[in-house]
Amino acid sequence: MTDVTVVVGAGSIGQAIARRVSSGAHVVLADLKRESAEAAAGVLEMAGFRTTATVVDVSDRASVRALIALAQGLGPIRSLVQAAGVSPSQAPVATILKVDLYGTAMLLEEFGQVIAEGGNAIVISSQSGYRLPALTAEEVRQLAVTPAEDLLALPVVAGVEDTLHAYQISKRCNSLRVRGEAPKWGRRGARVNAISPGIIVTPLAHDELNGERAAFYRDMLARNPAGRAGTPDEVAALAALIMGPEGGYITGSDILIDGGATANFYFGDTD
Repeated sequence: MTDVTVVVGAGSIGQAIARRVSSGAHVVLADLKRESAEAAAGVLEMAGFRTTATVVDVSDRASVRALIALAQGLGPIRSLVQAAGVSPSQAPVATILKVDLYGTAMLLEEFGQVIAEGGNAIVISSQSGYRLPALTAEEVRQLAVTPAEDLLALPVVAGVEDTLHAYQISKRCNSLRVRGEAPKWGRRGARVNAISPGIIVTPLAHDELNGERAAFYRDMLARNPAGRAGTPDEVAALAALIMGPEGGYITGSDILIDGGATANFYFGDTD
């Protein structure tokens, strides 16, 4: 049967990764908005890919299970790209935690039970997770391995009150979840990793550069050692390395691709 790539979040980064890792595969594009999934499927169809567009709510386990059933009906799920999420300027605290933190953890739990041997997953996290103040060893362990249904009740999560903090802890959790899931995925002969992009030219980045924290993000971009924003294709190139045979020894890892923004945040202007 034909291998299947499932892309959750049919935006620019998800599409770019799918193009790089899905030659010969059937690509399932799932998004909260059907029109977004169908638009992405149309673009990939015109590029020669076989596609299916569908709706998924990553904060709803039944919806994710329905997506898995659809994908398995097309063939073995060999690749998962989790690119769905909301930013601090796009949603309130509860939604950010439910989608970005709980949703990603639950998605990895569910797909980890069905991923085909030799398969792998990429979670699109964020440099923002690296700006969260240090967690205790116990908080790290809890975010990595607590069952998804119990994550939102953890003290380190339940006390979050502003959207930026919600986003940062969600993205730190994304990074830690791939560590927690890697041993389980390994028992199926599969791998799971995260990528933490900086400012990548996407609609989400546009919202942040023009939202309530626009000055902060514009200053970050101006001070970025790379001197520019990144592109979805650059993220996809990294994903292709990690997900391909040359990345076969990489699992349970989170890789920054932020043009040096995190380095500058901690160590810039030290001369």
